[in-house]
Amino acid sequence: HATVKLGLPVMKLVGWYFLTAMGGLILFQAVFITGLAYFFAGIRPGRFYRGCRTLLITAFSTSSSNATMPTTIRTAVEEFGAPREIAGFVMPLGATMNMNGTALFEGVSVLFLAQVANKGLDIGQQLLVLGMSVLTAIGAAGVPGGSLPLLAVVLTQVDVPPELLALILGVDRLVDMTRTVPNVTSDLVCRSEEHTSELQSPLNI
Repeated sequence: HATVKLGLPVMKLVGWYFLTAMGGLILFQAVFITGLAYFFAGIRPGRFYRGCRTLLITAFSTSSSNATMPTTIRTAVEEFGAPREIAGFVMPLGATMNMNGTALFEGVSVLFLAQVANKGLDIGQQLLVLGMSVLTAIGAAGVPGGSLPLLAVVLTQVDVPPELLALILGVDRLVDMTRTVPNVTSDLVCRSEEHTSELQSPLNI
């Protein structure tokens, strides 16, 4: 029905959007977050993903940082040895403010919908989209689809019709599930006290 109504060229564009958004999220997870865990916390990729495998499944299946929060806290404490007091403070804060997957999704979505609307964004507008995506991601609700209303705000700021959001709603569920994974796993990335002590011990001699 969507193909008949919108035309095959538009549906092909939606397909490219889906591949771009998913590819960006997977690359961000595999390279950036995994790299942070290794270089700052000294946790090898295999160890990192074995420790948070339950968290990955929960985040992907619920599409909600809030619903995943108990699993995130338990993973931080039981798998990576974080003090329960620190995990109990940092993980709820991260579930609200550390939405990097959502920020990436919003940026890709605005650029795609601007192209659909035949509206070229200059460098200043692209920087505005970048800043707005980060800011609105901080305020996004940690529930399925919680970033879509704020995405409409970003679209309005660059004069892209927010009703074009309807184009991506059909594929957003899977993208939402995928972007929740970097949202929650990035909350786990920190340098452990033991690792910090090891790094600083030569300086104390």
